[in-house]
Amino acid sequence: MGAFLLDYGLFLAKALTIVAAIGAVAMLVFGLSRRGHAASGLEVEKLNDRYRERSRKLRAALLPKAAWRKALKLEKQHDKEAAAAAGKAGEADARRRVFVLDFKGDIRATAVTALREEISAVLAVARKIDEVVLRIENFGGAVHEHGLAASQLKRVRDREIPLTAIVDKGAASGGYLMACIANRIIAAPFAVIGSIGVIAQIPNFHRLLEARGVDFEQVTAGRYKRTVTMFGRNTEESRAKLREELEDVHLLFKNVVATHRPALDIDRVATGEHWYGTQARELGLVDALETSDDYLIRAMESADLFHVSFHGKPTLQQRVLSAMRATVDEAALWLSQRNQEGRFH
Repeated sequence: MGAFLLDYGLFLAKALTIVAAIGAVAMLVFGLSRRGHAASGLEVEKLNDRYRERSRKLRAALLPKAAWRKALKLEKQHDKEAAAAAGKAGEADARRRVFVLDFKGDIRATAVTALREEISAVLAVARKIDEVVLRIENFGGAVHEHGLAASQLKRVRDREIPLTAIVDKGAASGGYLMACIANRIIAAPFAVIGSIGVIAQIPNFHRLLEARGVDFEQVTAGRYKRTVTMFGRNTEESRAKLREELEDVHLLFKNVVATHRPALDIDRVATGEHWYGTQARELGLVDALETSDDYLIRAMESADLFHVSFHGKPTLQQRVLSAMRATVDEAALWLSQRNQEGRFH
């Protein structure tokens, strides 16, 4: 009787867990379907105004009221004079503009959809005295999709508009393929740079299927239509062909880097290794060490800064997946913090 009650209790616990999970997913889908859609299209924000507003708030808190009123009056007068001068200036004398784009990469470089829209918009108005700044965070992924992202950046170079890539966290593999297109690469001291290499990782379940009496049939036309497979028996010939294909891609990668950064010792850096910003500067992978914040705040003194971003309308599936990823990320962060706390007790 005791064993029966135990088994029944375990069954009931599992059933309740499944029902609760299904209910949570259903509530998530319902909530996302009822939520208003985020605004889609091109958005432009003048970063000068954002930075100055933050500075004003801090100065207002620090200065005596009389001193703050006087400083604010002088600032408004200066803005009025600058606006009047800008109105009289011709195109040739107009203030330089810096267009700031962000690219946060993933394995499939899905942000390239927004990047192509942003670049098309910028190229419609940018002049050769202006500048495009790409703040990139990308650790690589699929070859053809990162290649398309790099091609979008080349459109800026082809128009002879200065392009600066700034790496605060990392630009590795496909991320560096993008960054190397720029006229200048700037990196934070601990940003991850490089990984000029190619990798293919393919699990093989042939022995597992064979042990269970499962046959796998694959029919192709063309000797190399499919080389290494996940389910069939792989041969040395198929592995050699895959290695050959990887070497071809690696050569293309090296050629792109060497073309845009000819001073690099390409054989020294194209080993698949990555380096931190300070080391990458010594190797010539980047040109300077600085965060994007410092670079943009300094540029604000002589230019108008515009943050340009394009947002497509996400589907319900994309919103559900985004919510699920956020939940998983929060759980992983919590577990990591608990693990770190345990080490110091």
